[in-house]
Amino acid sequence: MSTNHKAARPSALGAPLTFVLPVLAMLFAQHVRADDGYISPTDDRVRLSLGAMHVSTSTTVRADSSAGISGTVISGENQFGLDKSDFAPKIEATLRVTPRQRLTFDYFSLDRTGSAVVGANPIVFRDVIFFPDDPLQTTFSLRTVGIAYEYSFWHSEKLEIAATLGIHSTDISALAKVQTQTTHIIQTEDHAGVIPTVGFHATWVASHRFYLDARAQYLTAHVDNVGGSIGLYEFDGLYRFRPHVSFGLGYNEITVHLTSSKSTNSGLFDFTTKGPEMFVRVAF
Repeated sequence: MSTNHKAARPSALGAPLTFVLPVLAMLFAQHVRADDGYISPTDDRVRLSLGAMHVSTSTTVRADSSAGISGTVISGENQFGLDKSDFAPKIEATLRVTPRQRLTFDYFSLDRTGSAVVGANPIVFRDVIFFPDDPLQTTFSLRTVGIAYEYSFWHSEKLEIAATLGIHSTDISALAKVQTQTTHIIQTEDHAGVIPTVGFHATWVASHRFYLDARAQYLTAHVDNVGGSIGLYEFDGLYRFRPHVSFGLGYNEITVHLTSSKSTNSGLFDFTTKGPEMFVRVAF
């Protein structure tokens, strides 16, 4: 018997690069200061950071059936076989509009695949049931794109502290399937939404060569039987190798929590990924 369930995937983010490339072009088109002398990081007009994270991830999913049957609480790593650790790219850009006002853009993506054999208990995942000993294949993707406005209520050559107000668009996609000679089951899950965030961004300059950066953004919201929260935390130490080029080491954590009590689309999703980051930053 063959059962096939497919859901159309929303396009909340579209193609992120269609937004990234114009932003990067604008940043590099900024006039570079004629002098090669020292510029405090608190006075950078343009920043572009490109890096990679080595992340450890924890994923919990429950997808109830459209008939109201409670789904199985699933560990994506243990029951779906998703990778517990991986490398992921991270992009961040900042444009200083005035001495106290900045716009910050960030992009993060994580794609994982897994394979596992269903254990002793059946798994209810939305409108399908995976039975014991079924060979299960899964994929999971997360994209988050954010833009934030920052206002520096403290701004000096050594220290800058800014309050931030941002919007983060998050797209989550999961697929689980069993394909054998007698069974063909596919179930997809897609969730997308925009969540506002508030937080702070601080820079402390230790010397002409070393400085520290820290950011935190978080907010929770509940609209139309759907609740969600997103948290982004980052701490970086940077070494300025050249007046406009720095190398950085940091630690990042991203948390996403979604719950839905809608009768046809109820369930929960909990996701946490964290780990160290290496990056290069170009600033003018």
